[in-house]
Amino acid sequence: MGRAMLLQRWLGPTLLSAGHRSAGGRKQTPFTPKLKHVSLFRSPSSRHGMAEEAKKLAGYAAVDNHVQSHSMLPNSPCPPTAIKLEPLLPLLHLSGQFFVRHRGFYSLLAVSNNQVVGVGSGSTIVYAVDRLAERVRQEKLNIVCVPTSFQARQLILQHGLTLSDLDRHPELDVAIDGADEVDAALTLIKGGGGCLTQEKIVAGCAKHFIVIADFRKDSSVLGQQWKKGVPIEVIPMAYVPVSRTIAKRFGGEAVLRMAVSKAGPVVTDNSNFILDWKFEHTHNWKEVNIAIKMIPGVVETGLFVGMAERVYFGMEDGNVGVRDPPVN
Repeated sequence: MGRAMLLQRWLGPTLLSAGHRSAGGRKQTPFTPKLKHVSLFRSPSSRHGMAEEAKKLAGYAAVDNHVQSHSMLPNSPCPPTAIKLEPLLPLLHLSGQFFVRHRGFYSLLAVSNNQVVGVGSGSTIVYAVDRLAERVRQEKLNIVCVPTSFQARQLILQHGLTLSDLDRHPELDVAIDGADEVDAALTLIKGGGGCLTQEKIVAGCAKHFIVIADFRKDSSVLGQQWKKGVPIEVIPMAYVPVSRTIAKRFGGEAVLRMAVSKAGPVVTDNSNFILDWKFEHTHNWKEVNIAIKMIPGVVETGLFVGMAERVYFGMEDGNVGVRDPPVN
């Protein structure tokens, strides 16, 4: 996983970090970026079930690391108590209080109450919103949520969270979203659910863009795991010339995405069509992203280049992998 680091499991209300001591009085050594295996839940019987539990773990880790109450700020005179993850307890070998954390927990990403959160779209974000709503209820947090799609808007409303938009909150503290694939450089393919344009707008308005995914989305290069291509949102009248231009200039094939439960193509929340560009080889994604966006009729691409600040991967063995951008 490159610079991947695994989250440590912390038990009880005692903060076990450099400068603090465990209940037994022995000083703990700071966490170092080495792979360790700490099982957080029992292995489910199917790969699908394992992926769903991995999504939940990644979503909970992201929310707990990037949405903090005042009592959990870095300079707080008292160490924070552990957070209860009660919905996960049936999956765990543990009992009592615990929370999942990374040594960057007290970094610049640890933000306070009264923040604006961008809520992504897709199946993984459901678990993050579950955890966010739980935190808001338990800790009386004042959180405002900006959705990236109709689905995200419904999630926010269903959980009783405060709904807003970019008109009222054009600058977000953090945006949390999923991904269809993540490469070693944290370049993402997004848009499998058709929400790429609004997702990219919201992510671009956030001070910090955090991604959550399960182990199936982790790749060394784009296209290794995700075989459905790069989604590209286009103006309906332009889908044929755009698809021809992409195939001619970059190779591969750009196919109009067809709907499953309706006749005709998929229509986005912005009333546009989606082309799925099935590329043949690895490209310079930054250059390709810019070039495709310059084609008349293209609204946005599903390539998120240089945007993600951190990715949390829920792993098969119950760990949470953390990947930061490579150091150049």
